[in-house]
Amino acid sequence: MKTNIPAQTCDEDCPVRQASEIVGHKWTTLVVRDLMSGKKRYSELQRSISGISPRMLAARLKELERAGVVTRTVFPTIPPTTEYELTHLGRKLEKLIHALAEFGVALQRRR
Repeated sequence: MKTNIPAQTCDEDCPVRQASEIVGHKWTTLVVRDLMSGKKRYSELQRSISGISPRMLAARLKELERAGVVTRTVFPTIPPTTEYELTHLGRKLEKLIHALAEFGVALQRRR
C-alpha cells in the first residue's frame, strides 16, 4: 500500500518523521535484525551486537518497548531472566531491514 505524503509535511505528527526517530538510530536496526529470528535474552542481544555498550542496549530496548516495537518479558528466576520479542508492529520493520541489508551488500560490491 503506497501512501502519498507531501514533502512539506514535516511537523511532529508526520509519519515519516515519527518512524525515522525510531529506526534512524544506529543500534535500533541491529536490535530489530537480531529479534527477527525470534525471542532473545538480553545477554544474547549483547553478544550478537558488536560494539554496543550494556547501557546503550538497555536504553534502546526501553525506547523500542515504549514505541511498541518490542515486548519485554521478565521471568521470576534468580537472577531474573528477561526476554525480548518483536511485536506485530515491530515485524513491519522486517522488509526495511532486508532492504537495508541488500543496500549494504550493494555498497560492499562497489568497493
